Amino acid sequence: MQRSLRFATGLILLALVTLVGPAAGQQAQPPRDPKQNWVDAPAKLPALKRQDKTRDIGFLFEALKVAPDGPTAKSIEERIWALWFVAGGDTANLLMTRVKTAVDDEDLNLAIKLLDAIIELKPDYLEAWNRRATVYFMKKDYGRSLDDIRQVLAREPRHFGALSGLGLIMQELGEEKRALEMFRRALAVHPHLPKIPDLVKTLTEKVEGRDI
Repeated sequence: MQRSLRFATGLILLALVTLVGPAAGQQAQPPRDPKQNWVDAPAKLPALKRQDKTRDIGFLFEALKVAPDGPTAKSIEERIWALWFVAGGDTANLLMTRVKTAVDDEDLNLAIKLLDAIIELKPDYLEAWNRRATVYFMKKDYGRSLDDIRQVLAREPRHFGALSGLGLIMQELGEEKRALEMFRRALAVHPHLPKIPDLVKTLTEKVEGRDI
């Protein structure tokens, strides 16, 4: 009898929580941002300096690896992104601007159609593949996002954005050891990446255990 009474009371409390929502002082958990922690180009890219256009991009990657602090690394990172973006040429750059507008308007299907057109026009344009991988990730279409990340890394194995994105997808799929490997590879290229060190710390504790 007492067990039945406790069970009925539990059902009533569950119904009240469902109807009323979180208790006072508690915040309902916001929906997870599908692009959380994704490393992407800044909204505004710097004008390229003359030496950036004439130097091999490898020079900037070496400078990024040894940057003494976050602000210095960020400046170098932005110059790398700028080089990646201008590589598409004027037509592709114009279409990429429209892609950004579509993403800002949350019209992800239009963004993908535009990116399809860019890739058909310029199949070796690194950032079109990378941006489409980002949009597919936002749509939670991890299979297609992985396909595009592979295209990016085949062309530029040092692409810290793609490496980080691959880590996030592996994490979403429950492949935590593989995710940790990708985040570490991203940090080997860009030691000052934001948020990624925290992910590495958390995954290291889960995958490899705490140090004794």
